[in-house]
Amino acid sequence: MVHQRSSQEYLSPSGDTQDMVMLLAPRLAHFAGVARTEHVTRAAREMQVPQSTLSRALVRLEEDLGVDLFARHGRTVSLTPAGHTFLASVERALAEIGRAAEEVRADADPATGKVAFGFLHTMGAETVPGLLHAFRADHPRIRFSLVQNYGEAMLERLRAGALDLCLTSPVPDAPDLVARRLDEQKLRLVVPADHRLAGRRRIRLAEAADDTFVTLEPGYGLRRITDDLCARAGFRPRIAFEGEEAETLRGLVAAGLGVALLPPPAVPRPGVVELSVTAPKAVREIGVAWLAGRPDTPPVAAFKKFLLSKRGNLLPD
Repeated sequence: MVHQRSSQEYLSPSGDTQDMVMLLAPRLAHFAGVARTEHVTRAAREMQVPQSTLSRALVRLEEDLGVDLFARHGRTVSLTPAGHTFLASVERALAEIGRAAEEVRADADPATGKVAFGFLHTMGAETVPGLLHAFRADHPRIRFSLVQNYGEAMLERLRAGALDLCLTSPVPDAPDLVARRLDEQKLRLVVPADHRLAGRRRIRLAEAADDTFVTLEPGYGLRRITDDLCARAGFRPRIAFEGEEAETLRGLVAAGLGVALLPPPAVPRPGVVELSVTAPKAVREIGVAWLAGRPDTPPVAAFKKFLLSKRGNLLPD
């Protein structure tokens, strides 16, 4: 029989949901244990808690919900209709918590755990596969969740906890992040094969001041570097196309739609000539970043140590 309770005993429907969850959560496993055995003493023994503690927890749970979950029959109990309804959801919730616990334990396992690793699009074809191949020679079972994106987007994901580490450029300088410079990469002025400068091997960037540029979109690290290098060369680039992929820009250059400052390609692209820039020094720094103050799991610590060991030798020749 469901007892009538005063309105003060019920959780307000308009009350804060989070407060309700915090109030109920510690008692759900107790409820499920008693529901499974239909015996408070036996459940207390199985869960290794005092019977008085278990009994009080069930009474408080019913008071908080405002309904009777059990019908009492001496030392035994049985679920009421409300109890059956509640049990189905509680079992799903407890199972989900169990799966989540297993997942985070598995991800932290030193031998088989997972690293969430972000990197720039331009490092995906050659640099990152080479790094992972070398790392897994000593850690063959560690798993990776890989994310390719531009620098600012990856730093946002670091802050949100979705990434453990990321390779990015420029190397960030922010109080909530730790960043270490690993290497630098030369940038080249990429011009169409029939360009007036195509017969040269080296140029000063100022010699391209009258050219139309194709660049990455604002917010990309390489775009900021391009704008800065052009400013140091004494001009502001006239931009015809903005994109999201370095190799797309190289294709635009091959089509005669402009010139671009880009890192070396993984595979030579026909239709373009890549010129060394002598002034200003055209390089981008590559660094690894992680969130300050966040403890590392053993797999993340191992991969971080490996990356830091690659200082000065991160990029392929």
